[in-house]
Amino acid sequence: MKTGTLDWARATSGKLTGAERRSFLAPALGQSLAYALGRLRLLFGLRRGDAASFDLDSLDLPDSRLTREAEAEARATLSPATLEHSYRSFLYGLALSQLDGVAVDTEHLYATALLHDIALESPTPGCCFAVRGALTMHELALRAGVDDTTARALAEGIAHHITPGVGYELGPLAPLLQFGAMVDLTGLRLWELAPGFVEAVLERHPRLGVKRSIGACWRAEARTFPEGRAAFLERSFRFSLLVRFAPFPE
Repeated sequence: MKTGTLDWARATSGKLTGAERRSFLAPALGQSLAYALGRLRLLFGLRRGDAASFDLDSLDLPDSRLTREAEAEARATLSPATLEHSYRSFLYGLALSQLDGVAVDTEHLYATALLHDIALESPTPGCCFAVRGALTMHELALRAGVDDTTARALAEGIAHHITPGVGYELGPLAPLLQFGAMVDLTGLRLWELAPGFVEAVLERHPRLGVKRSIGACWRAEARTFPEGRAAFLERSFRFSLLVRFAPFPE
């Protein structure tokens, strides 16, 4: 079973093997190098000439049974800081999809972004928060009338989004969720977004102290489920410190 699939999530609850941990080292180190170089770009004002953006006022948010139920679940479950992070992750991920030239179903990206951290604030021994989020997504999608193939794809986007090195070969949802969330939490790929666009996103969806709250949640997840990907990233790369020093004022 491939890491991040729904079958893998159900079979393992997100517990990593030694081989999986070793396979994550190279891509995680690559992202760390890209992050360090990108912070230098930000320091010297070297944004991409074709930096991604779009007019937020022209964006029609998807309005379907799936997205309405996902938003209701997110609003009922998440703290205000994590809820706003979820909205920002969607907007940043959507902008990066356009920059990367990757087609994505906006309804699916919106629904999964709303639920990608649905379990992060309530760590559970023996099960990864991304796996629990994936199972929540799958059940909610089926209740909303989505076919099982699509519901599985939505769930796998969430299950896979914290896997180091996730790429587009398995579909756009997992990488775009990762990219959008990493922009917001650490500043990774921030230099690829237009400053005016980022300012507009932050005005619409303020950060509300997300560095402190998400960092604490991540550390709690790592302590509660030490066999998972969050714990691997915390032990190996001090992910919560990257969140703490993200290039956003709070």
